Amino acid sequence: MCMHRLAVLAALLLAACSADSDTPQSPAAEAQPATQNPSPSNGLQPAEITLSKDPNGLDLIDVRGLAKADSPAGHRYELGKWLFFDPRLSASGSMSCSTCHLPDKAWTDGEKLSKKDDGSTNKRHTPTLVNVGYCDKLYWDGRAASLEANVVAAWKGQMSADPLKIGSALAAIPTYKDKFQKAFQFDPNEENIGKALASFVRMIKGENAAYDRYLAGDANAMTQDQKAGHDLFMGKAGCAVCHTPPRMTNLGFHNTGIGMDKSEPDMGRGAHLKDPKWNGFFKTPSLRDVAKTAPYFHDGSAATLEEAVRLMAAGGRDNPTKSPELLDRKLNDGEVKAIVAFLGALTSEVSFTPPTLPQ
Repeated sequence: MCMHRLAVLAALLLAACSADSDTPQSPAAEAQPATQNPSPSNGLQPAEITLSKDPNGLDLIDVRGLAKADSPAGHRYELGKWLFFDPRLSASGSMSCSTCHLPDKAWTDGEKLSKKDDGSTNKRHTPTLVNVGYCDKLYWDGRAASLEANVVAAWKGQMSADPLKIGSALAAIPTYKDKFQKAFQFDPNEENIGKALASFVRMIKGENAAYDRYLAGDANAMTQDQKAGHDLFMGKAGCAVCHTPPRMTNLGFHNTGIGMDKSEPDMGRGAHLKDPKWNGFFKTPSLRDVAKTAPYFHDGSAATLEEAVRLMAAGGRDNPTKSPELLDRKLNDGEVKAIVAFLGALTSEVSFTPPTLPQ
C-alpha cells in the first residue's frame, strides 16, 4: 500500500476517534452505530455505516436488490416512490414531498426557508435526503428516533396531512389499493404510508462520486485542486473531525455559532432536550452532494459553498456553548478554494426519473 493511502487511512481513523469520543466538554458525539448494512454502496464499508430499518427488517435491501417486484420490500419501495411525488398526500392537493426535496437539487429545494402547505414558513432550512438512511437521529435537532417517525411527522406537519382522509382517498384508487395489499396486506393508513415513504427515502444514496472512484484506485478521478483540497480537508483544515469520511458526517451534534447572534436564537438540540449545555447544537450535515445543496446551514444563512467553508474554517461564531473542536484554521484564499473544489468531488453521478403516478 502506498504512503498516500496509508496517510488517508490514518486520518480516517483519527477523525473517527475524534467524532466518537464522548466527553463532558463536548456532547457533540452522541450518535453511536446501531445496525450495519449488509450490502453497502458508494464506498461505505459495513463497519463504518448504519442503516435504519423498519420493524420488519424488510428494507435492508439495496435498491438494485428490489428487482423482484412481487417481494414485500419491492412493493414498499415502489409505493414510497409514488407517494413521495404525489400531491394528493397534502391537504391542499398541491404539495408533495418532492416539492421540498427535488432530485436535481440533491433532494433539497434551493430555498433559504421553504413554505409549508398552509403557507407558513419553516423555521429551518430543508436538509438533503442523500444517505439519510444511514442516520439514527433525524431533523436538525435529532428529535426523530427513526426514519419512519421523521417521515410521518414531516408529512403531517409540513403538508397539513389528515392521514385518515388521505388513506381513504388512496384506497379508492385501484392501483394504490392493490399495491398496499401486496406490501402490507392492509389498506393505506398512517403507519404503512409512513413505512412506504421511508422505504423509498432510505434508498436515496450518494454514490459514484469522483471521490469514491479516487478511493477505489482511480488516481485520475479527482483534479489536482481536488486532491489538494482533500489533503487539507483531512489535515490542516480539520473538516474530517466532524465530516468524517466516507459518510462525510459523524452523525453528531455541534454548536458552530450559526444564528446564535440573533436576538432570539434557535437553540436547536438544547430546546429539544431542555438542556442548556446543548444550546445551539445542530446535527452535522453530510457533505455528500453538498455542491448542489445551497444555501447552507440550518438557517440557510450562507448563500454559497465558499462562504460556508470560510466561516467554518475560521472556527464558526463565538458563543457560550460553541463546540471546542471548532478552531480558526488560518486558511488562505487558495486553501479555501481547494477545499471547495474537493467538495465538488463529492457530487454523485446518479440519475433519477420521477414515476408516473397511479390515477
